[in-house]
Amino acid sequence: MTKYIFVTGGVTSSLGKGIIAASLAKLLQSRGLKVTIQKFDPYINVDPGTLNPYEHGECFVTEDGAETDLDLGHYERFLNIFTSQANNVTTGRIYQTVINQEREGAYLGKTVQVIPHITDEIKRRMLLIGSTGKYDIVITEIGGTVGDIESLPFVEAVRQLQWEMEEEDCLVVHLTLIPYLKAAKELKTKPTQHSVKLMSENGVHPDIIVCRTERSLNMELRKKIALFCNVKTEAVIEAMDANSIYEVPLKMLQEGLDVIVLKKLHINGYSAPELGKWKEFLDKLKYPSAKVTIGLIGKYIELQDAYKSILESFVHAGAMNECKVQIVNVHSEFITDENVAEKLGNLDGLLVAPGFGKRGVEGKIVAVKYAREKKLPFFGICLGMQMAAIEFARNVLNLKDAHSTEMDENTSHPVIDLMEDQKAITTKGGTMRLGSYPCELKPGTMANAIYGQSLISERHRHRWEFNNAYLEQFEQAGMIASGKNPATGLVEIIELQNHPFFIGVQYHPELKSTVENPQPIFVSFIKAAREFSEKKALEKNPLLQNEMI
Repeated sequence: MTKYIFVTGGVTSSLGKGIIAASLAKLLQSRGLKVTIQKFDPYINVDPGTLNPYEHGECFVTEDGAETDLDLGHYERFLNIFTSQANNVTTGRIYQTVINQEREGAYLGKTVQVIPHITDEIKRRMLLIGSTGKYDIVITEIGGTVGDIESLPFVEAVRQLQWEMEEEDCLVVHLTLIPYLKAAKELKTKPTQHSVKLMSENGVHPDIIVCRTERSLNMELRKKIALFCNVKTEAVIEAMDANSIYEVPLKMLQEGLDVIVLKKLHINGYSAPELGKWKEFLDKLKYPSAKVTIGLIGKYIELQDAYKSILESFVHAGAMNECKVQIVNVHSEFITDENVAEKLGNLDGLLVAPGFGKRGVEGKIVAVKYAREKKLPFFGICLGMQMAAIEFARNVLNLKDAHSTEMDENTSHPVIDLMEDQKAITTKGGTMRLGSYPCELKPGTMANAIYGQSLISERHRHRWEFNNAYLEQFEQAGMIASGKNPATGLVEIIELQNHPFFIGVQYHPELKSTVENPQPIFVSFIKAAREFSEKKALEKNPLLQNEMI
């Protein structure tokens, strides 16, 4: 029978419930158990697809085309397995389902209420993945903080499941904050006590308390938390701040989080944790032999979560190259012809990030031109690829007003145009080209060498595409389409000949990069950036040649 673990949070948001859930899942997976994670979000949006990145961070897209919470990216990166539409559920989706059923007459004239109708739908969704029989354990992260009004139906659903299930089939992990007061030089447990008390008033009793803290918890504090929160002392787990999220599973292993979970769920006969690859990755991450500086050109750089998967892909690729990747955020709105050399002159590589709308696009085009002319390793993703096409059309093909119809509907040279199947669409939510699509790679190209195969599959999230009416002009001038969708001819990859590394992709490769399988283009991009950095160093100081050899 599938067993269920619920991860809740208290005191404050952004404590890291997703990382704790993913770390616990990784430890259980490393012991031979089949584990998956799902996220229940309390906001009323049906999904994050229409949310501004400043509101919610990046929108993570799954293989089956679901626009989901960014925590699903953590789940995939840690577990090296795909998630799906079923792994992310919002209040909006719950209410939409219940209201649709009411309109169809499914409730036989009964008054539709939060209890039992909303909570029954929440419970059905919570148990849905487990009912497939594919997993030994399903971990469910409850978004928000205990005490939030919008979280109450989810907490009530967990209470009902705790009551309905056998004690060994359901477990609640509660993540709280133990703040350190510098003036008093003390760690304070009272916020945790209040958080657990509030949850208990709602009928949910945590089995394990994970304490996020800046300072180590001594045994006296652990006993105090255990006493006032009605758990065993061994069930009070310390979660110290870590230098990298990828260190958290090993810290939880040291704390015995997985062992107490297995004990409480009455799971016996499990194997010892196999974390060899994970530890090897961490060693490379901690002890790099080189360093590169990458410019991230975007319009949402004030919020790092807006580019979360890209930043994590750089971590994976850096470890593969035994190279520390230092990211320099450059706001595209403030790049001009006059200051571009000053802003980008110290970089070893340039990535132009995805986005929507016309704000900041001219700065991105200026940055692409600099990378093309200065032979700076360049990588463009989605809108970044489109900016590379526009820059090439304007400055190489001499089509001066070339643009995307997203930004200029009246351009006489729409090198980027709305996809044909998007032109009749008026609603925004869930209507883009979403999910995994195949891409055929041209033999002898950089893309083909990077992937080492002729057919790949990558995830998409876009409405505009490269206009194939201009493809012949582009290829004659040296910008080739090295990857296309085999069914539609959609240009998926463009690359510039006679350049050390200049590649743009219409899809989002960052969405499939994991610790165990870093994304190939990111790995090759960092390798090219390292070579560029070493070449610059040699030009400045030829005596370094002997050291590098």
